[in-house]
Amino acid sequence: MKKALREHLAGSCTEQELKRWFDPLDVEQSEGGREIRIGFPHSYFAQWFAGRMQDRFEAEVHRFNGGACDIRYLSPGLRRASGIGSEPAPRKLSFPFDAQYSFESFLTNSKNYFPLETARQVAKDGMGQFNPFVICGKSGSGKSHLLKAIANEMAKNHPLSEILVTTGEGLRTLLSQSDQMAARSHVAAHHFLLVDDIHWLAGDERLQQELLVLFNHFHDGHKQMVFTCQDRIGAHEDIIPALRSRLEGGLVVSLKQPDLEIRVALIQERVRAKKLPLAKEQILTLAQRFQNFRALNGILIKLLAFRELVRKDISARDFDHILSNTEERDLPKVTADSIIDTVCQHYQVKRKDVMGEDRRQGIALARQVAMFLCREMLGQSYPILGRTFGGKDHSTVIYSVKKIKELQEDGKEMKQLLKDLKIRCRQTG
Repeated sequence: MKKALREHLAGSCTEQELKRWFDPLDVEQSEGGREIRIGFPHSYFAQWFAGRMQDRFEAEVHRFNGGACDIRYLSPGLRRASGIGSEPAPRKLSFPFDAQYSFESFLTNSKNYFPLETARQVAKDGMGQFNPFVICGKSGSGKSHLLKAIANEMAKNHPLSEILVTTGEGLRTLLSQSDQMAARSHVAAHHFLLVDDIHWLAGDERLQQELLVLFNHFHDGHKQMVFTCQDRIGAHEDIIPALRSRLEGGLVVSLKQPDLEIRVALIQERVRAKKLPLAKEQILTLAQRFQNFRALNGILIKLLAFRELVRKDISARDFDHILSNTEERDLPKVTADSIIDTVCQHYQVKRKDVMGEDRRQGIALARQVAMFLCREMLGQSYPILGRTFGGKDHSTVIYSVKKIKELQEDGKEMKQLLKDLKIRCRQTG
């Protein structure tokens, strides 16, 4: 098995790295293939491996094995021991929230060292020592990666039924069910609550009050909560004071946008893993042009798709052509005004009518579509949207967004229209 695993690791590790940390290991697999045993040459190596390589190794073993399995680490003394009872319990190797999200795969330097190490401790502790743990940062800074890495780590030591991972929108849907007590009980039954993009609840006072009840339940029961939030918590004025104070009363960390060094490292890792032939100058060009993880992953997927579907060898001309047709850097900024103008142009209605009280069907529909797109593309809270659209009550905005969402789910025509309008909004800015 060791030879096959080494060949798999060669796709993401250099030969020098494998000689340094993989070759000294003893690797055995049980007859049923459900357990992998790892032996270390000496205790110092075992300590170094646990601190530096274990997360990365387990993620790769999970990919190699094609699913969950058990892994047992044996120190030199236990390898020589004859008693089976002296062996440590196996560690469940499972990444139910996607194996690409691990602490080892989260590239960082000194700027984000504290958030990363704190996230490791939260996942390891599980007793609510830092509760809640709130990760703040701009879009594409890696908030979702860290949250899912925490969830994956928790899943190695706790049943999956105890871990609830969702988004702000997902929590909204869950808590908006007709039987609210049943929904509350369902969430409260978990031991860990991880919510990505908690700011999506800003402006919805009823749901925030419901979350407040759940928050107190988890906090008083020493059950860990993890939240991510775009920007600072205090920047979201529509989070009710009671909930804001509880969020800010936990451990709040801020992720900085990946700098050039980290962006280059990410590209180099992906290029090596996918065997994508890019020159150093091309890697630097990508790192300089695309400023966050999401944009970088997007352009790398585009290059990989070109290699798979068009030509295996990407020439310098191909590379330049792909970048010239990728507008990530120079896209105009999308604003509420630009969205409203785009929608008015499509429906051929006047802006003042959309911003006013006119209830004619065509104008009302244009207003609802514009509100929906502002909510989807800008993440604005309902009260802010109400003020943007001429002082509308936030309940009116909630109704409008919900109606367009239902039309989108029920009909292909509205779904395609919204897709086209989003493209036009990004192009015109």
